[in-house]
Amino acid sequence: MGGGGREHALCWALQRDASAATHDLELFAAPGNPGTAALATNLPIAATAIDDLVAAVQHQAIDLTVVGPEAPLAAGLADRLHAIRAHVFGPTAAAARLESSKAYAKEVMRRAAVPTAASETFTDAAAARDYIRGRREPLVVKASGLAAGKGAVVCATRAEASDVARTMLSGTALGEAGREIVIEDYVEGEELSVLALTDGEQVLILPPAQDHKRLGEGDTGPNTGGMGAYCPVSLATDALLARVRRDVFEPVLREMAAQGALYEGVLYAGLMLQADGTPCVLEFNCRFGDPETQAVLPVLPEGWTAHLAAIAARRWTGPPAALAAQRTAVTTVLAARGYPDAPEQGAPIVLPAAAALGDRVIVFHAGTTRDPQGALRTAGGRVLSVTGLGGDVAAAAAASAEACARIEFPGKTWRRDIAWRETRRARAGAA
Repeated sequence: MGGGGREHALCWALQRDASAATHDLELFAAPGNPGTAALATNLPIAATAIDDLVAAVQHQAIDLTVVGPEAPLAAGLADRLHAIRAHVFGPTAAAARLESSKAYAKEVMRRAAVPTAASETFTDAAAARDYIRGRREPLVVKASGLAAGKGAVVCATRAEASDVARTMLSGTALGEAGREIVIEDYVEGEELSVLALTDGEQVLILPPAQDHKRLGEGDTGPNTGGMGAYCPVSLATDALLARVRRDVFEPVLREMAAQGALYEGVLYAGLMLQADGTPCVLEFNCRFGDPETQAVLPVLPEGWTAHLAAIAARRWTGPPAALAAQRTAVTTVLAARGYPDAPEQGAPIVLPAAAALGDRVIVFHAGTTRDPQGALRTAGGRVLSVTGLGGDVAAAAAASAEACARIEFPGKTWRRDIAWRETRRARAGAA
């Protein structure tokens, strides 16, 4: 379910595992994109058309449904599929509130004693302004609802925070998603994305990734849905992941179960590693991240997708504690001119054949379409995710950058410094 780069990567992983096991696999993607069309049968059904999606699962006799985006999960797609006894990988609407309501997520973390920034929740602009006056700068203002990656604003001053809060609460900026906001203290450090597969009790941690949210190189410019990611991250030691399991995933899952909202699927923890090494939770997502998925899945060992099927069938037993990365991946997003505010669409794309790009590159489609003549064109803000593979971060970054330079479309926007922190650490370690 879904039509972005994340869903293309999931199709790629499912097909790779089936081929490696010499199993026949029939894949469908709804609505999919030109990239998934090479691996699956695309169904012209929007990811939020719940009734149509359920009908398609029944009509096609689907054995396993993997839900990519958050919106259908928040709308109860998993609940509807459970009701017809279909196997679905993804949390119920009640469990998906960890992402669909940041206010709820903060309350869960408070109850579970999970480390997170101090915050308060508001629906009234005057009350928000009074709270801001008593806090230290900078501050972060977040829309509580789903805002397609645009709901968090880092504000350098109290005045800016008050303006952002007022605009969000008015509904003019983010609609209903911003009618409730969370104002939290700014936390400094280095970000880390940790994804874990879970049946609500057992936890399988995937190799962590690091996202690059700013539009410009050197982490400048506006926040976006993500301009690239790399995996694995050297900061994510075994000791740190054990701490994240103990202090983040396990207590949150226990609290969710205690509330009658057993969490099944993938749980994404967006962390900030503070100077003392303490992982502080910035957010939870109820699905695979984008573009992290495009960097994480290619480094996983063959056969890992069997865990998705086992969790969906509720017969998951004895998973390993974590999966180790088999190689390094660097994913660079090629975005349209005007992204993230007003991306241009319809530009023709010149995409070399996979064989021409080489076996160290995988191109995942995100915002693309084919016109009536079959030509590939841009159809979204983030157009393609270009994943380079290698034995280390330098090799993977070079493969990604070389491929990005060969792909052409008017207004192509991309960062040439994805994984710059990891590259700097590698150089320092070699010195």
